[in-house]
Amino acid sequence: MNEILDLERYPIDRPEATAALVQQCRDELEREGMFNLVGFVKPQALSAMVEHVQPLASHDAFTHQRRHNVYFLRSVAGLPEDHPALTRFETINHTVCGDQLRDNLITRIYEWEPLHRFIASVLNIEHLYPMEDPLARLNVMEYRPGEALNWHFDRSRYTTTLLLQSAESGGEFEYRTGLRADNDPNYDGVGRFLTGEDSDCHINTLEAGTLNIFAGKNTLHRVSTVRGNRSRLVAVFSYYDRPNVLFSEEERVGFYGRATARVS
Repeated sequence: MNEILDLERYPIDRPEATAALVQQCRDELEREGMFNLVGFVKPQALSAMVEHVQPLASHDAFTHQRRHNVYFLRSVAGLPEDHPALTRFETINHTVCGDQLRDNLITRIYEWEPLHRFIASVLNIEHLYPMEDPLARLNVMEYRPGEALNWHFDRSRYTTTLLLQSAESGGEFEYRTGLRADNDPNYDGVGRFLTGEDSDCHINTLEAGTLNIFAGKNTLHRVSTVRGNRSRLVAVFSYYDRPNVLFSEEERVGFYGRATARVS
């Protein structure tokens, strides 16, 4: 793994050497709602990942195009259909699933146990497990020029991503903190932001090779429209605090257009 990851800068394989890094990441997560390990993947390994995954994304990915509100729900109890918080947006991405990424460097990172232990330590979770689902456990998302991941809240409390390739322009990670809490949906505040009355938006310009952990359940966020001639490629790692997590057949079909894994 030393040839793939910068373990001199981020010695996550040696718990006795990571106390300061864990605390730094906890502080950033508390303050910013995220933390970044910039340059986590070495350039040569990153180039190999992109070289492997780009043809899959270009020719064998599932195109997921949908109009949605920030909750990914058809309706929200107590809100009229024309409430600003239910403003609809369009998202387009092209998804390479976990069963298409066997024997890939990205999969080696995703399954590497020291990474699980490190993230669990930062999040104060006893154990963190890779997802069992062969399609959903690990995805690579491609956003081509003119495409975007639009405003939304995540279903999971934390999201782990690895940026493989940035766009020439656009494709920036934008977010608004403090809009809602577990006990306060603040629909009116969400609506004001979506209609442009609230401009308190932050931008996190990520470099390729950066591992990002983001608290997205209560933080509104998007990836802005990709511009130029280069796609944005990002790997999404799905971890849980319990083992053997699977999507339902309906969820698989909805996200990936199929219910069963491909046989290698």
